[in-house]
Amino acid sequence: MKSPQEVSAIIGRLKELYPDAACSLDYDKDYELLFSVRLAAQCTDARVNQVTPALFARFPTLEAFAAASQEEVGEYVRSCGFWRAKARDIVASAQMLLSDFGGRVPDNMEDLLRLPGVGRKTANLILGDVYGQAGYVCDTHCIRITGLLGLTDGSKDPLKVEQQLRACIPPEESSNFCHRMVLHGRAVCVARRPDCAGCTLRDLCDHGKATGPSPAG
Repeated sequence: MKSPQEVSAIIGRLKELYPDAACSLDYDKDYELLFSVRLAAQCTDARVNQVTPALFARFPTLEAFAAASQEEVGEYVRSCGFWRAKARDIVASAQMLLSDFGGRVPDNMEDLLRLPGVGRKTANLILGDVYGQAGYVCDTHCIRITGLLGLTDGSKDPLKVEQQLRACIPPEESSNFCHRMVLHGRAVCVARRPDCAGCTLRDLCDHGKATGPSPAG
């Protein structure tokens, strides 16, 4: 595991590398982010962003989603994969948001996890991006890269990774840190061929140090 000084250095370098840490999903309303994250499961954010403009134009309010048929919603999201389950969860979530939460996306983990199709990853993202709370979003990029860095013990279990990151990443840094993990995973630490030689984190990374000296070294 890393010392607090090493953790701070990793966070600092990521900030320099990716100053604009933001979710790559396009949305205007809180519930649109919730639905977009559901669509992004086993799908790319880029594909979701191609689908949602027409979806949100056809169903411009939460009430419109709640009254929609799963079949019609499904026609709009078919290209995102697993479209029947995703359409079902979107309609059911819209109905629950109206019936149980006054039409607002919940601001706490317990209530978010009551929504159909919402797990801890989605809930953490909502808490971080919508409400500015701590948000430890443990997606595949975050799980893999934090394991390589040595911020975690290499576990692939999202809950265990979240617990370990909560112990080392300050809450106020958590949401943006996880966004930067995604950006780094797409740009440098690519799963199939990580560019360790060109990685600014190499001298702070357990895996990177094991592959040889950094360019500066």
